[in-house]
Amino acid sequence: MQKSYRRRRQWVGLLFVAPALLLYGAVILVPAGKTINLSLWQWDGVNTATWRGLANYVDVFTDAILRGSIIHALFLILFFSFLPVLMGLVLAGLLTRRRWRGMAVWRLLFFLPQVMPLVAVGIMWRWMYAPQGIINQVLGWFGITRADGWLGEASTALPALGVVGAWVQTGLCMMLFIAGAGNIDRSLYEAARLDGAGPVREFLTVTLPGLRREIGLALTVTVISALASFDLVFVTTGGGPFYATTVPGLLVYQNLIAGDIGHAAALAVVLSTIVVIAAVLANRVGKTE
Repeated sequence: MQKSYRRRRQWVGLLFVAPALLLYGAVILVPAGKTINLSLWQWDGVNTATWRGLANYVDVFTDAILRGSIIHALFLILFFSFLPVLMGLVLAGLLTRRRWRGMAVWRLLFFLPQVMPLVAVGIMWRWMYAPQGIINQVLGWFGITRADGWLGEASTALPALGVVGAWVQTGLCMMLFIAGAGNIDRSLYEAARLDGAGPVREFLTVTLPGLRREIGLALTVTVISALASFDLVFVTTGGGPFYATTVPGLLVYQNLIAGDIGHAAALAVVLSTIVVIAAVLANRVGKTE
């Protein structure tokens, strides 16, 4: 009797979940399977496809431009993810240590880049990085200039884009950490102060462990943003100069436009795999005991 009741509950639960599973399969699994299938062929989208097997994947890791795009995306993680998380922790520690006047204004100013369209952000920073832009002018007072602008030289273009990403993501990380710090038991801070803990030790022993879940969430979101970056690169450098800022998302788009469906699909599969692995690792950071 009890077993039959459990089975009925399982079937009822499955009926409730079935629409969501069907929608997930139609929106996620079917396109993913189609992409994997396309990655095994050489096809221009019009003529008859030619079987290539895993050759497209070999090209992703042997072709200098395709392999370089993955390296660039991994490099951007330093700026899009690790640096914003570090800066967000510092800002959250400063803003939650005591009550500041105009706290709402500070939060708005730091979070504003996150809500701005990345296309607008890219255009704004492209002007600022231009040879006659404000950044070149200000740094020129210290003898640091770039004749072609900071986005016009291969050695500086990618780090310059990374700075933009850090500027955008820092506000999000800060808001996550401020919200998480509000859930930490205040008695822990009082106990730390009774033990003679200063601001730094208090942050390291109480605030930082209490924000572990929020840190994992921030790493997940920002790492995915770094790996899937497209619009910022598209409107600022277009992948140049000399492929110095190419990223997988941009090359997928360019290969699709050029009719190289196989390489575009293979690169998309590799990028998706890296994103999943990175998200799993970041999620492990956020696990609490």
